[in-house]
Amino acid sequence: MPGAEGARVGVVTFPGTLDDRDAARAVTLSGARAVPLWHADTSLSDVDSVILPGGFSYGDYLRCGAIARFAPIMDAVIDAAHGGMPVLGICNGFQVLCEAHLLPGALVRNDTQQFICRDQVLRVENAGTAWTNSFTEGQEIIIPLKNGEGGFMASEPVLDELEGTGRVVVRYVGSNPNGSRRDIAGITNERGNVVGLMPHPEHAVEPGFGPDTADGLRSGVDGQGFFTSVIRTLVNA
Repeated sequence: MPGAEGARVGVVTFPGTLDDRDAARAVTLSGARAVPLWHADTSLSDVDSVILPGGFSYGDYLRCGAIARFAPIMDAVIDAAHGGMPVLGICNGFQVLCEAHLLPGALVRNDTQQFICRDQVLRVENAGTAWTNSFTEGQEIIIPLKNGEGGFMASEPVLDELEGTGRVVVRYVGSNPNGSRRDIAGITNERGNVVGLMPHPEHAVEPGFGPDTADGLRSGVDGQGFFTSVIRTLVNA
């Protein structure tokens, strides 16, 4: 994408983060520059967007994401998000965004009481956010899913508001893997710049390493759309 090389996407590492390098590689493969950010930093180093990747920040003590929400870097992330900067939280990052009240609801232990790791079919419900504009509404994609506390919970009024305002970004197709209310796999804020997603798009960006598809083993690259979306958003801003 013309101009992509000028986009700087920060990837935050907390103690216990394990998908930061995968997220950084996804950014690089999409044409932008990945900028490492440390949990103890107080500056975002002039990045244009931020990714909070998956893992087990601070060992997932207390609640998943509850300690990470108070990391020094998060003050800058919260301020930037309120100012319109695109922010994506993947899995544990989604939990951090909810703990930081950048997104509503909470993520709780899977209703199966088991850790889940599988390729998951999703339906894109909102293709108008900073992180989903490379998709089309209703498009079905396959993204790896791996979580132990991925059940999205919210009150009925909050769920109704999310549905009524188009803030459900992606939804599980087929069986619900973790008990998430209304099969919700990802949501956005009112402005569409902050997105939380339980599945892992960074694990479906490179042929030979993604999910199995009709085109062959490990051929799935549906996750690329989340990263090309934010680059398009930044380039066209």
